[in-house]
Amino acid sequence: MRINNAKVKNVIISTYFILIVVAILMATVFSAFSELTPNPVLTFTLILVTFVSAFIIVHQISRFFEYDSDGIKVVIINRGLLLSEHFNYRERKIEFDKQELRAFKFNNYFVYKTLLIQLKTNSGRVISERFNVTLVGRKKRKYIKQSLSKMIKQNIKHQT
Repeated sequence: MRINNAKVKNVIISTYFILIVVAILMATVFSAFSELTPNPVLTFTLILVTFVSAFIIVHQISRFFEYDSDGIKVVIINRGLLLSEHFNYRERKIEFDKQELRAFKFNNYFVYKTLLIQLKTNSGRVISERFNVTLVGRKKRKYIKQSLSKMIKQNIKHQT
């Protein structure tokens, strides 16, 4: 089964565009914020901190996710949406045999969702990997959950 969230890229680009337009609008209407505080430096700092924090939140949430369980191995890839074709600066990739999967869990935070995968290595250690699935739709997360549950059931059946 192959699942990805490639269609979300246009939404994220639009969000960045809106953030930039709002920042330009705030800069042009800077005098309207003078009622907020009498100090213009403090007003500018407040606007700048708000914009930078919104930009950072969108940047952390916006990740491309790909899940491929066709064949013997499972491949999960998480990378940044912008500039990911040229720079793999935020890429996280894991490739493992289906028999190595021990557990998984979806964590839902306020605006952030993660997939936690636990794998058993050849040496017997259990390692955990975390992937950002915030922009993966509910239906696709359900399919991933079904696929991973099926693998765990088969692994338990083969152990006994």
